[in-house]
Amino acid sequence: MRFPRTFVFVDLSGFTHFIETHGDRKGTKLLAAFRAVARDVASARGVRIDKHLGDGFMAVAVERDDGLVFAMELRRRATTACAPLGLRIGIATGDTMLFEGTDYIGSAPNLASRLCDEARDGEALMPAAQDGTLPAGLSTVPHPTVWPRGFPEAVAVVLLEGEPLIPPRQDTTEVPRQREPI
Repeated sequence: MRFPRTFVFVDLSGFTHFIETHGDRKGTKLLAAFRAVARDVASARGVRIDKHLGDGFMAVAVERDDGLVFAMELRRRATTACAPLGLRIGIATGDTMLFEGTDYIGSAPNLASRLCDEARDGEALMPAAQDGTLPAGLSTVPHPTVWPRGFPEAVAVVLLEGEPLIPPRQDTTEVPRQREPI
């Protein structure tokens, strides 16, 4: 069964060089700070970090806007927490399947991964075809077309920019308790 999801691949740009020049101790401290910020932002947006991939990870959002806000809020907060390194981000939305209960397969996760590979330090790339209506505070800028490895044709992409205006969430913990009738 196929179902829609938004995939966000994130890579800590320049981490290999950082660890080679600053050593394992500083590298693991920076990676721990990165993961802590990512967990905090994911929790606030209802996004799940599906798997860590060394100095990066794949996150999954049920709602596209939550994935976009997560990506851009993470980029903003990582500017301080991960200095001097930045992030490379690839985002794609589409139908996917869950294989053996643990792995997402389909074009959307593959494309998000490849767009992360194509992004430069500080960039968040997404398919131009998925531009549409964006959360408040976000916009897109044209970006050169890319030909992602393994894809049969080039993909028009845009650069996601801005800082999301984050609306409060209505989680169950925020719902006032009703008094029981006497």
